[in-house]
Amino acid sequence: MTFCAAPFEGSTDPAHRSAMRRGACPSLAAPMMTGDGLLVRLRSARPGFRLGELMAIADAAALCGNGILEITARGNLQIRGLAAETVPLLAEKIADAGIAIAEGLAIETPPLAGLDASQIADPVALAERLRTVVAAYRPPLALAPKLSLIVDGGGQLHLGEVTADIRLRAVHAEGKVLWLLALAGTEATAVRIAALEETAVVPAVMHILENLASIGPAARARDIDVVALRASLASTVAPDAIEPLEPAPNSAGIHDLGAGRMVLGVGLAFGQIHATSLRAFLEALDILGAAEIRLAPGHALMVLGIAADRVAAAQALALGHGLRAFPRDPRNYIAVCAGIGACASALIDTRAVAQTIIGNAPALLDGSLTVHVSGCAKGCAKPSAAALTITAAPIGYGLVVNGPASAAPNAYIEENKIRTAMEHLDTLVSGGKRAGESARSCLTRLGADVITTAVQQG
Repeated sequence: MTFCAAPFEGSTDPAHRSAMRRGACPSLAAPMMTGDGLLVRLRSARPGFRLGELMAIADAAALCGNGILEITARGNLQIRGLAAETVPLLAEKIADAGIAIAEGLAIETPPLAGLDASQIADPVALAERLRTVVAAYRPPLALAPKLSLIVDGGGQLHLGEVTADIRLRAVHAEGKVLWLLALAGTEATAVRIAALEETAVVPAVMHILENLASIGPAARARDIDVVALRASLASTVAPDAIEPLEPAPNSAGIHDLGAGRMVLGVGLAFGQIHATSLRAFLEALDILGAAEIRLAPGHALMVLGIAADRVAAAQALALGHGLRAFPRDPRNYIAVCAGIGACASALIDTRAVAQTIIGNAPALLDGSLTVHVSGCAKGCAKPSAAALTITAAPIGYGLVVNGPASAAPNAYIEENKIRTAMEHLDTLVSGGKRAGESARSCLTRLGADVITTAVQQG
């Protein structure tokens, strides 16, 4: 269904802004105030966008906002720099382009769902059944705005590292395909509940959603009584006996779908791109034969439809546009939020810090860990713990070792000494690594005290 938003009756009152931030998801109907104006997040009702649709969105972003578009860590599209009077025009432009925007409960599938020959099951049909049943429920369920559900059929770019309230993963067990149900977390951290036949999945999920609605409109999966839920569901096999997923590869790069089909994964540099740059890139992809763009976790987009003998040219083209087009690009291993100027909560220029890390501490970026740069303690770019997190502090920066941005820093770095601190970290890792040791393993072996001493010397 095409979404037509009502005009935004925005308030600039600080209390209203704060209320919008807590647990809210910005949309065309309810934009969120940020440091550079209003922000809107879009979720396509289809698995992807046609090139012309994404061009229309880029044009609308330039006309109605400041021209900055983002792909979030979960793979959603955001438009920045809007004003109260331009949001209705943005909604009109999107509707005129015939773009269907998803509403309600976020039900996510992997970016290559339905295309990847290595997937265990196609999750798209199951996800659609869930959307239909949830939308038809009467009276409508009052659910938390950020409640999310993942339906993962497996394959190369599975969603194992994406956090969700409710997780469904296709698995092979006892000679058939079952769906592993888990709650509140990633593949590694979520609590496993049951392994279900497909016919039992929709009733089980609706039972969970009804429970959440009965608890209250802010309830999340972590509030569910896990013992009672397990007792209410008949698991075909013991859920904890199912093998865990192997980590998914980085989305950037060329992915082979079999039968001569190739997909190019391209990441935005630190999650952002200007509308004019995006349109120019899409126009060039159109010449190369691209047919569809699917957004992907990790601030990425997947380019479909390019012939196998042209995909390398498209990869070089992406690199020329400043995008992350190769798996070993060091920018793949830095999680960065919007930073000062774009976010009212941010106190540091996160992108400048990220560039400092790339230029002065390349030894950290071997792919074994993620460096998180956060403009404040909220840690929006990576809410979970990172091996190294750099965040804002009164004297400049705080360095958190093996923790989230909200944790107390292990060390403090003066604003004018961030480059020197990163050089010391680079020397510590490059000089301290043993044969065959990764940056993560090296830092783990050395420990927080040694890391703290290194960044604070000189």
